[in-house]
Amino acid sequence: MSDSASEAGIIAGPCIVVDRVSKLYGKCTVLDQVCLEVRKGEIFGLLGPSGSGKTTLVRLITGLDVPNAGNVELLGEPMPQLSMLARIGYMAQSDALYGELTARENLAFFASLYGMKGAGLAKRINEAAELVNLSGELGKQVALFSGGMKRRLSLAVALMHEPEVLVLDEPTVGIDPVLRKSIWQELDGLRKQGVTVLVTTHVMDEADKCDRLAMIRDGRVIAAGSPDELKLATGSASMEEAFVAYGGGVQ
Repeated sequence: MSDSASEAGIIAGPCIVVDRVSKLYGKCTVLDQVCLEVRKGEIFGLLGPSGSGKTTLVRLITGLDVPNAGNVELLGEPMPQLSMLARIGYMAQSDALYGELTARENLAFFASLYGMKGAGLAKRINEAAELVNLSGELGKQVALFSGGMKRRLSLAVALMHEPEVLVLDEPTVGIDPVLRKSIWQELDGLRKQGVTVLVTTHVMDEADKCDRLAMIRDGRVIAAGSPDELKLATGSASMEEAFVAYGGGVQ
């Protein structure tokens, strides 16, 4: 995917800059001197096991938390900054949905936070629902949704206001393989439109779908580059082999 992104002339840089960022909770260091850059219009993956610091990092990037040291910039602006929220679509690991409302009502509520209303809102709800294959479920109460359906609705919420930067924390957890493939096809389509996509995952085959990625373990970036670069540098046939070769395996 990295070659196609470059050929399309989409990628400019950088959209996200993380400069020597550290984060501590009490005496526990969750992130340690993390540096990375994400270019505009690429899919950038944060690959690492649970507890490696991926979620903490995306919370710092989106301005939901502040680092103890270092700086974060998004679209040229220092974070956190309240005015930047309208330019970001964020899908957290835990679904922040209202179970007593229908899917349509959830989408309308979150869209209203960005000032969306009227015919344009109704049209966008239908578009977002179609993207995640929930068009036939818009009238259903979210409390009745399966875990996978809630993940799909959370993605639709993040897409509603057509953000410049889309930050997705483990977006395909609990989603069946067929829909997972369609979601990645949609992310690729967004990339081609110039949307910057930052996605966390611990699934190695998803890492292969990214333009570039950073491997994270124990709060540190242990390697960064395109999937092909990382595999070539370690003589690996798969991302899993490359991750282990860089020290990401079980110790």
